[in-house]
Amino acid sequence: MSEGDVVLALIEELGADCVLTGEDVQSRSAGIWRSDTIQAKALVRATSTDDVSRAMRICHAHDQSVIAHGGLTGLVQSARTTPDDVVISLERMNVIEEINPVDRTCTVQSGVILQTIQEAAHEQGLMFPLDLGGRGSCTIGGNISTNAGGNRVIRYGMTRDMVLGLEAVLADGTVLSSMNQMIKNNAGYDLKQLFIGSEGSLGIVTRAVLRLREQPTSQATLFVAVDAFDKLTQLLKTLDAEFGGTLSAFEVMWNDFYRLVSTPPAKSQPPLSQDYPYYVLIEAMGAGDELVEAALTRAYEGGLVTDAVIAQSEAQRLQLWAMRDDVEQTFQYAPSVTFDVSMRISCMEEYVAQVNHNLHDAFGDSYRLFTFGHMGDGNLHLVASAGDSKHKHTIENCVYTPLEAIHGSVSAEHGVGLEKKPYLELCRSSEEIQLMRTLKRALDPKGLLNPGKIFDAA
Repeated sequence: MSEGDVVLALIEELGADCVLTGEDVQSRSAGIWRSDTIQAKALVRATSTDDVSRAMRICHAHDQSVIAHGGLTGLVQSARTTPDDVVISLERMNVIEEINPVDRTCTVQSGVILQTIQEAAHEQGLMFPLDLGGRGSCTIGGNISTNAGGNRVIRYGMTRDMVLGLEAVLADGTVLSSMNQMIKNNAGYDLKQLFIGSEGSLGIVTRAVLRLREQPTSQATLFVAVDAFDKLTQLLKTLDAEFGGTLSAFEVMWNDFYRLVSTPPAKSQPPLSQDYPYYVLIEAMGAGDELVEAALTRAYEGGLVTDAVIAQSEAQRLQLWAMRDDVEQTFQYAPSVTFDVSMRISCMEEYVAQVNHNLHDAFGDSYRLFTFGHMGDGNLHLVASAGDSKHKHTIENCVYTPLEAIHGSVSAEHGVGLEKKPYLELCRSSEEIQLMRTLKRALDPKGLLNPGKIFDAA
């Protein structure tokens, strides 16, 4: 069959308005962090699960590779396409079908923007806890497909902990509808877990049932300075206990990152002196002011905290979070390499020291490293630059190699895609990778869905 056969078949089945080709495809951005455009033979703008199913049946019959697209906010090239691919975009599947305040569930199509879900839940006095910097652009289908983490994992878990059920289209067009609406359902295999975090390689998520929580009646946000790493771990344990389970964020900034985001041209002014080694943005959802102030006072008197501010308004709270989220300041040092790794908290200090040692051995004093992240759940983000894009592979080795000895992970919350694929064996055994391949062959024997991502099919 010729290349045009599959495109013609898609247009005939779904209509020209639904299937874009040529310049209509190539004029679309490949991602919010990318400067290039989408390269594909066609882009299907599905409006329903049925559209996705019909498109996949055609692509399966033509042995056509397919890449699913959501908000294109990913950082690991998991949605990268080639001119030989067909893209199925979920952008028009953007309907919130139901919010059930009694059952505290939200049924959505996968193209709904995360922030839209947050705001809709808030209007019902509820909360969808998943929150990350790309909330205004990322879609829930992408969040599910990558098992996104974000700022509140310490309390509410990863995306998989907020998904009760989902609907997915398999490689041959079969619709698997497992739209469970119960918290407890232990009847056989939990099939939704196959698709959460699999980066669109086992099926395309089209709809989901999300678990909502009650909107907390209070929200305290603190920003503190700490003068030693061992005090960070003590502070985490102390506040988690004293806040009685309401601790929802424990975001640590190393001094290098704090200086970057609180010095011009950054928009934020430093809320505390820039002379401390560590800073922590702390959030407690549901803790009263008296409890928070008393806990902070005890932490200060106990030497765990050196200086602190408490947000006195919503505007001040947003200012503190804006500083934490201002990752774009690292663009000053482009070309740079961004990392998303995880490890036991007890290994963090030694790990960051080892990465700095490796980078210094490789580049002397000519490198820059910015470190920050969700320390409360063991997730660190690092941005490293050595002044030239040709150093990317060397930088990656400096950052990823130390993870093997401490049994860390090369991906905490962004997935693997193409970017981390060469390093998967540092944190997954050969037996684990082989089982992943077995699952891939079982659900997608032709290897059509997001081929070549995460691991090789061999």
